[in-house]
Amino acid sequence: MTVLSVNVNKIAVLRNSRGGVLPDVVEAARCCIAAGCGGITVHPRPDQRHIRPDDVRALAALTAATVEFNIEGNPFAPPRGSYPGLSALIAETRPAQATLVPDGDGQITSDHGFDLRRDGERLKPLIRELKFHGCRVSLFMDAGSPDIELAADIGADRIEIYTGPYAEAFSRGDYAAELARCADTARRARAAGLAVNAGHDLDQRNLGPFLRALPEVEEVSIGHALIGEALYDGLAATVANYLKVIAAARS
Repeated sequence: MTVLSVNVNKIAVLRNSRGGVLPDVVEAARCCIAAGCGGITVHPRPDQRHIRPDDVRALAALTAATVEFNIEGNPFAPPRGSYPGLSALIAETRPAQATLVPDGDGQITSDHGFDLRRDGERLKPLIRELKFHGCRVSLFMDAGSPDIELAADIGADRIEIYTGPYAEAFSRGDYAAELARCADTARRARAAGLAVNAGHDLDQRNLGPFLRALPEVEEVSIGHALIGEALYDGLAATVANYLKVIAAARS
């Protein structure tokens, strides 16, 4: 069974836009866990635009006895302010998985995978260090990358296929080529001894066809679409609850 790991970054974005502590990232994660998800994902950045180090620590405590905890981030980004750096944060919180992503401050979101011919030797000792802390390591990779086999050579346990191009193609209605590219990438990864994760812009419409074509996928990490869909699916019930509170107060 493919594990659903819910990325709660967007909850932190909403909280940070107002300041204070609401909505509560830990409560949101607890709700997702109660609903049956198999993991919680966060992607802390040095600029702390959403998930902050204190969130990571609190979520590590929450997930310790419940579901897997996955921390994504750029292993090359240096410490900044209260952000201690990805390796230090992982050493402190000991997640089940570290997903390494080559993102920078200028990116609104992750939009490409690693070039391992360029970065592989730099990554190798970092991967070794992270595995020393007891977590498996996954590398964010483009579908069709010529470097998939190199991920195994430098010590990674998994790859996460970047599914943004597939999702864009799906929305246009001509996704067969991108889906085939993802499926071929998954087969190459498995042949190299790597497990396969996937994520980025997956949603309720495009996830089913994706998983049917890629039976190898162990885990999907979904945040943006899932939180967006929850705004619609949960809105009517929330309004009804508010009306009940008002009615009770006026009775």
